[in-house]
Amino acid sequence: MVPNQTVDKAVAYITCDGKLLVFDHPGIPETGTQVPAGTIAPGEPPAEAAMREAFEETGLTSLVMRRFLGERAFDIAPFGRDEIYHRYFFHLEYEDDSPDRWRHFEEQPYDGGEPVEFELY
Repeated sequence: MVPNQTVDKAVAYITCDGKLLVFDHPGIPETGTQVPAGTIAPGEPPAEAAMREAFEETGLTSLVMRRFLGERAFDIAPFGRDEIYHRYFFHLEYEDDSPDRWRHFEEQPYDGGEPVEFELY
């Protein structure tokens, strides 16, 4: 039996004025409400990956890294993928005049696919 592949992921919990920023993917309700996250590139420090993913998925330029929250491995085989996600969690903040709700497109997703739409609130 081949062991599950480990994939490093960065997760960004972003707050502004004590409120957590989340998003949905319009037209894909089965993905549920999420926070910015994604795959860490080879050699990329997890904190840098969290900042990169947060910017790519929100468009926010005023992000500030507050602290590392911890890490945990998740076996996602029960969800149909023979992988273990090693997730690194970070708290980021922004002070900004962004609206309460906005849409943003990640124009060049990591997987090279079509642009991805985010509805942030």
